[in-house]
Amino acid sequence: MNTLTFPNDFLWGTATASYQVEGAVREGGRSESVWDTFCRVQGAVYAGENGDIACDQYHRYKEDVALMAKLGFKSYRFSIAWPRILPNGAGAVNKEGVAYYRNLCAELHKYGIQACATLYHWDLPQVLQDKGGWAERFIVEAFVEYAKVCFAELGDCVDQWITMNEPLCVTFLGYLLGVHAPGVKDPAQAAAAVHHILLAHGAAVKEYRKTSFKAPIGVTLNINTPRPATNSEADVEAARRARAFEADVFLFPLIGKGYPEIVLQAGWEFPVKPGDLETISEKMDFIGLNYYFENAVAWDESSLNKYSTVPFWQECTDMGWPVVPWGLYRQVKLVSEATGGNLPIYVTENGYANPDLVDGDGRVHDEKRIEYLKKHISVCSTLIKEGIKLKGYFVWSFLDNFEWAWGYSKRFGIVHVDYKTQKRTLKDSAYFFRDVMAGFGEW
Repeated sequence: MNTLTFPNDFLWGTATASYQVEGAVREGGRSESVWDTFCRVQGAVYAGENGDIACDQYHRYKEDVALMAKLGFKSYRFSIAWPRILPNGAGAVNKEGVAYYRNLCAELHKYGIQACATLYHWDLPQVLQDKGGWAERFIVEAFVEYAKVCFAELGDCVDQWITMNEPLCVTFLGYLLGVHAPGVKDPAQAAAAVHHILLAHGAAVKEYRKTSFKAPIGVTLNINTPRPATNSEADVEAARRARAFEADVFLFPLIGKGYPEIVLQAGWEFPVKPGDLETISEKMDFIGLNYYFENAVAWDESSLNKYSTVPFWQECTDMGWPVVPWGLYRQVKLVSEATGGNLPIYVTENGYANPDLVDGDGRVHDEKRIEYLKKHISVCSTLIKEGIKLKGYFVWSFLDNFEWAWGYSKRFGIVHVDYKTQKRTLKDSAYFFRDVMAGFGEW
């Protein structure tokens, strides 16, 4: 039997994002986001689906928080919708939007659950994208204004702040490949977006330090840290290059190391101005990592960046992602070493997509998700035993939800959502996670 032990202060949480769960996109004074716009582009999102209703958490947050409490969660990581707080992107504050998040925090605190608020989880106000969005430098000042409003209006009820969620997705998927909002395919805009989102993070942290609030503040990355396909010098170099382009380009500036030389030599031009790198590396209280899978890469002379992903043997999730639990171990170790071993680390997302159905007994038997969680939680235990400052784990996701360009075709939740009735059904994985958090993580 494998019995796991975690420190008493280890933070067990679950996570969602505003556009994926809230719905009510035309209520409470909210304006349109880039995702509202992107969902109307023909062929951009599976089956033409959108987040108009999603999980209707805007109206059902009390029900959802009660379920979190029933399971024993200690923290809920949610994101604040910028278009709910500042419908014009800047300027007048929407008090209805503020009230919603204050009410959500109050409901969480009623049950002793911490409020972990992410400032930006991709729903940029469309009015700001109309001016160029993350590709233009004005966005940094706009984000800082938005962050200052959130700190002022919600700082007394938020227990943990995350500035940005997954800069890689925002910039590479949104501005380079065009498969996420705003659907741009322009390497120059992508490079600019990388710099501006990192700069906005640092500038927001700088502003937060001017307040009297003491809740920790950090950032969440979903860096790719592939392993070499073989131990040949060429494949080892391929992995090093892959990490430079898909991990170090985000991580290094945040920890004062600037942009990786490999990326700069490849012709990427970041619009750096004097003082920018100092601002980006403003001291954080922690770093969050979203981990789902790890690929293997090999040297590929014909590829633009000289590496390519190779086939793998592992089983896949419903997303087609290989299940590689020890990739989490390698990634956390890599980040811990890069940051000097002193910066607390949280796994802010980890989860498994599965085509879940409610069975005839009214239950959802998601055994593969449970196996996935077992393996990754075991890795977390190993990391802690080895002295790594891993302070918490947030399972993705609390609810089945709008999975971006995949629409509602992929289910990550530990709670099943019937999108027609909005009925919530706890999956077997929810009960498994309840046992883990209660100290009975044994298998």
